[in-house]
Amino acid sequence: MGIIKGICISKERGTEKHEVAEAGFVKDWGIQGDAHAGKWHRQVSLLSFEKIEEFRTKGADVAFGAFGENLIVEGYDFKNLPVGTRFRCGKVLLEMTQIGKECHSHCQIYQRMGECIMPHEGVFAVVLEGGTIHVGDELLLQES
Repeated sequence: MGIIKGICISKERGTEKHEVAEAGFVKDWGIQGDAHAGKWHRQVSLLSFEKIEEFRTKGADVAFGAFGENLIVEGYDFKNLPVGTRFRCGKVLLEMTQIGKECHSHCQIYQRMGECIMPHEGVFAVVLEGGTIHVGDELLLQES
């Protein structure tokens, strides 16, 4: 079981995301009001809270959303789950579609710290069923 520690969105791509208390998830689209929503395989990005905390111990002063992640979740090591893994959070059903991503232009975090965790720790998902997710909600592995 995982716990939603943070939800982040941004109006424009390539910018840090900001925290919100709740977000609406739209089937086959992503998060309402987020620049990365759309009809593609990377509608929602997820990052492990533990990986952010580990990165902070290296001296990185990073807020939730700094890596461009939508959901910060405690309790899962996402990169060790297979593509196709499904997560249920209330009415919302997400399916993991990609692990990591290529970093074409080094972000501000990389420039400051010499590394960024999103390219190898972050995962992406599509929204199979919509609804609302709140900070503090449980994110459960969905049996197929």
